[in-house]
Amino acid sequence: MNKYIVAGFLLCLQTDVMALSLASKDFVQGGALPQVLACDGKNISPDISWTDVPSGTKSLALTLEDPDAPRIGGFDHWVLFNLSPDLKGLAQGTTDFPKGTGLGSNGTKKTGYYGPCPPTGMHRYYFRLYALDKALDLPEGATKQQVLEALKGHVVGQAELMGTYEKAKK
Repeated sequence: MNKYIVAGFLLCLQTDVMALSLASKDFVQGGALPQVLACDGKNISPDISWTDVPSGTKSLALTLEDPDAPRIGGFDHWVLFNLSPDLKGLAQGTTDFPKGTGLGSNGTKKTGYYGPCPPTGMHRYYFRLYALDKALDLPEGATKQQVLEALKGHVVGQAELMGTYEKAKK
């Protein structure tokens, strides 16, 4: 097979998967998250919205991870799955989710949002949204790892938004 045809096909696949976009009214890509979202603030989830959900999407999954958490190799702050593909985002402080939304376990082993809380220095926080061709058959409290395992082979779109946070110096 011609290597240019294969490369073009792979580029098309990559472009389709990356078409989904993710944004927030609370911070910009690579920018600082406001204290209100953090554990030393009000510990409320950010306003987050998405566009360009691929046609054929049956559900969405959203994760929030701090890969800079020391000694534990990352900390999961938010895990949601089976969000409706008709949903356009989540308002700041959302705790009441549409029926059918799965609430996964965060790093504290509880469901729901747990805001940035770096013990020292500045950390990065990655919001990742996955458009899926099926709803995930997972129980409430599923871990991020369980969600990621279940979505393998079913991702039709993906987006990422990264913000940073550092606790105020006292």
